Amino acid sequence: MTLAAQLEQGLLVLGIDLPNLARNQLLAYAALLDKWNKTYRLTGQKDPSLTVSHHLLDSLAILPFVDGTTLLDVGSGGGMPGIPLAIARPDLRVVLLDSNSKKTAFLQQVAIELGLANVAVHCGRVEAYRPTARFSVISARAFADLAELVTLSRHLLQRDGHWLAMKGLRPLGEMANLSVDVVVDAVHRLNVPGVTGERHLVVMSSDQARH
Repeated sequence: MTLAAQLEQGLLVLGIDLPNLARNQLLAYAALLDKWNKTYRLTGQKDPSLTVSHHLLDSLAILPFVDGTTLLDVGSGGGMPGIPLAIARPDLRVVLLDSNSKKTAFLQQVAIELGLANVAVHCGRVEAYRPTARFSVISARAFADLAELVTLSRHLLQRDGHWLAMKGLRPLGEMANLSVDVVVDAVHRLNVPGVTGERHLVVMSSDQARH
């Protein structure tokens, strides 16, 4: 099955309808990811036939839970889930943050080549990042455990904002280690077309941010 057909079928299963421009941008992103991955090891996934399922669809599976106008993708790496979300939501302002300069160079190139005007890239450590405004959503995929994610990025979440942490197995131990002022609002089991392992999304917010 071609990557385009995989994407088409996957979007149908996820119930996500995207215009042709967005679909083309997603496929162009997949091609760039595979090309750069040969040199820069952007992801651990080496099989190009799995790029659509394990990167594009996996990222887009959390789209229904992105509530807000600004998103910070922490430890963005090769751009997941930030770039697919930015493509699907042109109204969403997305900052891709990573401390690896080779990875941020790739992310910058993607934003330029795909014409993603709603994407900005920042190279640096999340705990040292001091933007002018906080974010309504902070996303992370395979970045750190939940407690560390919260500790490092708490200063970047706006009042009533949410963390969206993408995990494999349901992270019961990690949730138990969260500080008392962090609320787990929901844990969603994600069914990602073409991905056999378990995928979960942990939605968290801070009691402190609400007062």
